[in-house]
Amino acid sequence: MIGYTMVGTNDLDAAATFYDALFGEAGGKRVMENERMVLWGWGKGAPMFGVVKPFDGNPATVGNGTMIALYCPDHATVDKLHGKAMALGAKDEGAPGPRGDAFYGGYFRDLDGNKLVFFNM
Repeated sequence: MIGYTMVGTNDLDAAATFYDALFGEAGGKRVMENERMVLWGWGKGAPMFGVVKPFDGNPATVGNGTMIALYCPDHATVDKLHGKAMALGAKDEGAPGPRGDAFYGGYFRDLDGNKLVFFNM
């Protein structure tokens, strides 16, 4: 159902560098970009993730309670991508591990403070 998800950034170059390195760990690559945004994906028809300078020209801010969940095929990929995010300067919001019976996730905030989780179920 989800086609793409966007988070705001105040430094498009820094955000693009962060996500190029992060998503590159899992084979993700840029699929669309212009002077205001960059989107990454894993193939035709797959959901995309992007960063964008807000259209209204105001600074990007983080939504309290807003989080983007990015599916991973296994626990090892969750561990690898969470670790890569930390190495790239992200802030840990919950180390990878089980949450309940079936959910396994690793939480972080990107360079702009957006909250994301890599997860597997």
